[in-house]
Amino acid sequence: MQPDPTLHMRRNLWLALGSELHRRTEGRHESGAFLLGTRSGADREATAVVYYDDLDPHAYSKGICVLHADAFGRLWDRCAEMSLVVVADAHVHPRGAGQSLSDRDNPMIARPGHLALILPLMARPPVRRWSIGLYEYLGDHRWRSHGGRQVASVLKIEDEQ
Repeated sequence: MQPDPTLHMRRNLWLALGSELHRRTEGRHESGAFLLGTRSGADREATAVVYYDDLDPHAYSKGICVLHADAFGRLWDRCAEMSLVVVADAHVHPRGAGQSLSDRDNPMIARPGHLALILPLMARPPVRRWSIGLYEYLGDHRWRSHGGRQVASVLKIEDEQ
């Protein structure tokens, strides 16, 4: 079994992510984002965010997050411009933070080791770390959950130094 991944993120970026995801729901649909940063083995550090609807203006038109193929070209261009990689994705659900069948069958980045975060209650603040769903993609539509009490061992929210 692979070692548990870690995702480091500054507190101000975490708070901004939750607040902006909540705002972008307009109170009626899901919203989502890619977390960009650096990766070394199982360790990742998120330093920037790109929201789905900035890549695809129709990303939320079905009420759930759906990105069309050309959005990924824009994502890879942004990554290249900033010399960063996708370290995780995050999206909101109206109620709990469990993966839907659609989430399980359609990973945003279908590469083993990718992390997907689900924020409950449309990311209405405050979003408590223990309340989120955190899932690691293993390949072949298989996932490993790091939710509940395990979230704190994977998602490291750090104060500015």
